[in-house]
Amino acid sequence: MKVTVCAVGRLRKGPEQALVGDYLDRFNKAGRAIGFGQASIIEVEDKKNLGMEAEAVLLERAIPAGSVLVTLDERGDLVSSPEFAAKLGGWRDGARDVAFVIGGADGIAPGLRARADWSLSFGRMVWPHMLVRVMLAEQLYRAGQILAGTPYHRV
Repeated sequence: MKVTVCAVGRLRKGPEQALVGDYLDRFNKAGRAIGFGQASIIEVEDKKNLGMEAEAVLLERAIPAGSVLVTLDERGDLVSSPEFAAKLGGWRDGARDVAFVIGGADGIAPGLRARADWSLSFGRMVWPHMLVRVMLAEQLYRAGQILAGTPYHRV
């Protein structure tokens, strides 16, 4: 099972990029033993600033065919880390790749949001896309650790 994070904007060198890289490296190393393939990030950029509809077109192209589509959106479901892990494990067990979509400053276009198989929220607050990437990368790693039965996630 491959995990792809499709995100609007480029993450510049800095602490956020280092954290995302660290957590995805950890996920990739530990995930092999429990049936996960490589996690990767595809960044898209609306260089003409045409808005979320233009971003949606770019994101659509970035989403690997056949993937479960998960949008990160403040209107999405609020779940615990074990619930997230169970969802990820279910896709893995069903041999489904998954694509997580992070929109730009204005969010995700309604049409793309409506296409999602699931919408996930990290709370009702709006988060900068760079922090959402960090939180998603950490939760992917945490989910893998939960599924592997390690003590990383303490209840």
